Amino acid sequence: MTLALTPAEAFARPRARLRWLDATTILEQFALVTFDVDPARLRSALPVGLEPEVRTLDGGRTRGFVSAVSFRDVDFRFAIAPWVRVSFFQTYYRSYVRGPDGRQAVHFFGTTLDSPLVALPRSLWGMPWHPGRTSIESSWTAEGVCDGYRHVSSGRWGGADVELVGSSEPAGRLDGFADAEDAAHILTHPLDGWFQRPDGRLGRYAVWHSRMALQVGSARRASYSVFEDLDVVEPGARPHSVLVTSSVEFDVLLPPRLA
Repeated sequence: MTLALTPAEAFARPRARLRWLDATTILEQFALVTFDVDPARLRSALPVGLEPEVRTLDGGRTRGFVSAVSFRDVDFRFAIAPWVRVSFFQTYYRSYVRGPDGRQAVHFFGTTLDSPLVALPRSLWGMPWHPGRTSIESSWTAEGVCDGYRHVSSGRWGGADVELVGSSEPAGRLDGFADAEDAAHILTHPLDGWFQRPDGRLGRYAVWHSRMALQVGSARRASYSVFEDLDVVEPGARPHSVLVTSSVEFDVLLPPRLA
């Protein structure tokens, strides 16, 4: 079994030279809304071979974690055709796991994409991407504080009704994590991802981004049908944490490969 990366090793992973189907984009209006969940319920929702990453909250409960990550892709382009650029709204639904190799990673339950391009990853690589009409509106002060964030998505899969607000507080230690480094390593800086294909096999791919400068937020409402339908988050549950930033550069290393 491969040993897990330390936070320092994960943050120091070098940026790869992008080739062919590798893609780069700017994620604007980025919000990471995380829920702490029962590990047994989460395990039952995961493919065989993946185990929940569990931590003990300050109150003594052992919990797993799932997150909804919403943003607007701006100037998404493939390395093979950098002059073709598209923009669209997207939301990832993910859990935090240990893969068969023992490394910390995320498992993607799926993604909603407000673009006809959603058909490409589904048909080419069996990725669980779904169409979903999405609106994200946010406002930011001159000091970079998010003073309003509204996310609504509709579709047969991936409905969302979310209202957030940021603060001037930078992301630091979060409940259940040893320190700010540990929280960032697990929740905001996972670079390896798993997903289950329609044939049941696991696929995996990697991303790269620099360490994010995130601010602490709070949720006035945060309803995600994906997590409720999976029976891992109860309707009306309050998030474990909310983190937001106005922009981050992101690389996606493609194509995915089979486990």
